[in-house]
Amino acid sequence: MNLPFTLNRRRLVIAAVAGLAVAASIGAVAAFSSSGGPSTTTTSASAAADGQGAGGDRSGAAGGDAAALAAAGASASASAAPPKETGPCGRTAGASPVVKVTDVSVGSAVTGYGREGDTDPLPMAIAATPNGGSWLAWLGTNGKVNLGKLGCDDKLTGATTSFDGIDMQDVSADANGGVLLLTRKGDCHTGPLCGGESSPCNTMWMVRFDNSGKQVWERQVTNLSASLGGYDNGARFVWWYQHHGRLATDGSNYAAYFGVAITVQNGSCVDIHEGDRMQVVNSSGGLVTNNKDSFEVGCSHSWGTRIAWDPRTSHYAMVCATDNNCRIAQPHPYRTVAAGSCDGTLFGGDLVLAKTAGYWTAWSQGGTARLDHFGSGASDKTVQTPAKTAHPHLVTYGAGRMLLAWESGSAMAAQVYDAATGTTTGAQFAIGVKDHNYQAFKPYSDGSAAYPAAGANSTSIRIARVMPMQ
Repeated sequence: MNLPFTLNRRRLVIAAVAGLAVAASIGAVAAFSSSGGPSTTTTSASAAADGQGAGGDRSGAAGGDAAALAAAGASASASAAPPKETGPCGRTAGASPVVKVTDVSVGSAVTGYGREGDTDPLPMAIAATPNGGSWLAWLGTNGKVNLGKLGCDDKLTGATTSFDGIDMQDVSADANGGVLLLTRKGDCHTGPLCGGESSPCNTMWMVRFDNSGKQVWERQVTNLSASLGGYDNGARFVWWYQHHGRLATDGSNYAAYFGVAITVQNGSCVDIHEGDRMQVVNSSGGLVTNNKDSFEVGCSHSWGTRIAWDPRTSHYAMVCATDNNCRIAQPHPYRTVAAGSCDGTLFGGDLVLAKTAGYWTAWSQGGTARLDHFGSGASDKTVQTPAKTAHPHLVTYGAGRMLLAWESGSAMAAQVYDAATGTTTGAQFAIGVKDHNYQAFKPYSDGSAAYPAAGANSTSIRIARVMPMQ
């Protein structure tokens, strides 16, 4: 019997992230300071991407990349304007990007990077708070998702808290706390499956926390219950299929967009398909069943689910990567953003608001990153970037700018782009932390952007902050 999108899909998913090396353990990816404690390192855009503390060179080319970046940065810095402080944290804004890397000791074991595949757990996520600080979430090794608050110096302040969770997807924040998106154990029931192998059936949850990190409410955004298991017709749940997700908020409600397993009756057995799902939860923890942007199933098959709230249109915007015609698409209904090909390398990066109208998305095909601008339909502008990567990251970087980042040897490289025209601003520069295929940069109101990465040892995390530009 046919079981759509089971083991063959697993091979397709893994092919889509071809070229990944088996990552070193998180304890080997950064160096401690000479005093033996956590260190804070600040580097300018001209600093070499030598991968210091990044756990070994995975390409052998990092030194050469770094030298080129250093030369470009040194030239640019000669005419730099005087820096100025900006935002509630008073972070220094300069004429060109400056990278500050801070090692944060979190006091408990952090899940390692592993293979960085799209069915593997995500180790960590970060969110900006209105006062310039952050919430940092990380997946422990004991079935817990941990949460801590970072101050303006990107160091922990106050006690950490934890929540039950076997996988952690995202964290978002507001003035009263924030929301975690995480996965918990569920039940399959009996099925039976029409073919393939059984796998645990899990659930996706939003967990609301207050400013002390304590839980306020929790809401399942899949639909399993005591009477509906994963192998029952109509189930929407988390299987071994790609299920990474992201959060967005309109200032009151929170939306979760994530990969989901879809159970469909097929005679006396059930088939399990894979797609994506978007659900909105209000400030009291209730599902918003009549939200105009939410849906049961959008793209299928789907990976790289990305979402952003657009206050200009009062809508949530979304993109996925899908093997339905192998493209970057908008879900519900399907609309092609950018045409790809079915060669196993299609990857959807991130989604940001353009300067005026529409959006930019970063995506990769054949190991090269592209930027596409679009509105309600197909792309109206494509930028072929020089980034040779299978997994680009894109984030809003201050007013009218966006930052594209990607793996470069044992560290990362980045380039600022104009969010209106898609043209580059300044030279490429290095970010001296280890990349992860599926983790995200987050924007801050002061114009900076931050990225969580593997730390100095198994109980620490590095925060790479790209300081604001003038």
